Order: sequence, then C-alpha cells, then structure tokens
Amino acid sequence: MSYNLTDPYEIARFIKEAKKSTPIKLYIQGDLSGCDFENIDNFSSGNLHILFGENEHIAKFLDTYKEKIEKVKMEQDRRNSAIPLLDLREIKARIEPGAIIRDKVLIGENAVIMMGAVINIGSEIGSETMIDMNAVVGARAKIGRKVHLGAGAVVAGVLEPPSKSPCEIGDNVLIGANAVILEGVKIGNNAVVAAGSIVVSDVPEGVVVAGSPAKIVKKVDEGTKSKTQILDDLRK
Repeated sequence: MSYNLTDPYEIARFIKEAKKSTPIKLYIQGDLSGCDFENIDNFSSGNLHILFGENEHIAKFLDTYKEKIEKVKMEQDRRNSAIPLLDLREIKARIEPGAIIRDKVLIGENAVIMMGAVINIGSEIGSETMIDMNAVVGARAKIGRKVHLGAGAVVAGVLEPPSKSPCEIGDNVLIGANAVILEGVKIGNNAVVAAGSIVVSDVPEGVVVAGSPAKIVKKVDEGTKSKTQILDDLRK
C-alpha cells in the first residue's frame, strides 16, 4: 500500500494502519532443548540463549517454559511502535551513533547526522547538510542543501494541526544552536538564524535574523559569510 508522506492525513493513515511492534530481546541461561520457539528467533550456545521476538510471543514463552529457565535478562526500547527506524545500509551519508531516524525519511548524499539528532517521518534532508548534535527535525520538514542545523536546534514538525504547511529551510542556511523554527515557517536561501532565536514568521533570502521573536538585523555580508562558513571536509 502506498502513502503520500507529504500529506499529514496520509502519514496519520500510515501510522494507524502500521502493525504496532513491541520487540523484546532476552538473554536466557537454562536448558531449552525441546522448547517450541514458534515466532521467536533463538540463537543458542549450550545453555546460553539470545531470543528476539514480539512481546506477546516472549511472554507466552516465558510462562510456558519458566521451569527450564535458570536466569533471564530482558531488553526493551519501545512499546506499540508504529514506525520502524530507517534502514541506513544504503544511505550515502555520515550518520553517527545515537541518531534516531524514523522510516520514510530522505537523506541526500554526503549529509551528516550527528549524535543524538532526531529526524521524524516524512522529512527530507538535502545533500551536504549537517544536522548537529541533539537537533530535531520534525515530521514533513524539508531541509535544503549545505545547511547547518546547529546543536539543539528544532525545526518543528507538522502533523497536528494538519492544516499547517511543513517547515521549509532553503539551501546554504545556517541555523544556530538551540534556535527554534516554528510550524510552517519558510527560510530563504543563504539566510542565517542566530543561536537561541525563535523564528515565528518566514525569513527572506540572504538576511540574518535574531531574537525572540526573531527579526531581521542585517543582510548577510562578507563578515557574516566568514563566520558561518561550512567545512567541506566534514562532509566527505
């Protein structure tokens, strides 16, 4: 079944219709010979076992074979999750440990996603863009090419209310640390958003905005460019 993930109603339908998952990982010590693992993946060496399965199957297994289990340790990181994480194997970008990227996200070549960044469903990240540590890219947000989204910055997602258009960040934009771009805001090419700013309205091309709410303080000049230059080597 196909979904138009630029449409908030379609994303909501995708989430509604997705099979919800509560995956469990078990470490078990005990003699499990003769056990029926059914829908559970079992990796064993002697009396040591690693099991992967959905919560309902794991719970049934533990109850059925509790007399065979000497010791058990459980790992769980989600509950009724509707959206899996993005398969990163074919992504031509640098993605550091601890980034959380949900499925149905587009990431351009030579982009950089740093530790702790969160990128939600339906988002698009342009080529050679850096999403810095602990930055958040909300649902359906569109980030252009060669953007730097600073550490802790937030580009708001738009699923609710569905009437809002998504945030759109142009090319060659620098957004400083801990800045917040509110729902539906558009930022033009080559603009600069100062650290800590809260942007509540559209920003034209080639200007610097700062403050809360952010206001235009000047045009981008040579001095600004020298202070906001990105490093191509970080994107190789």
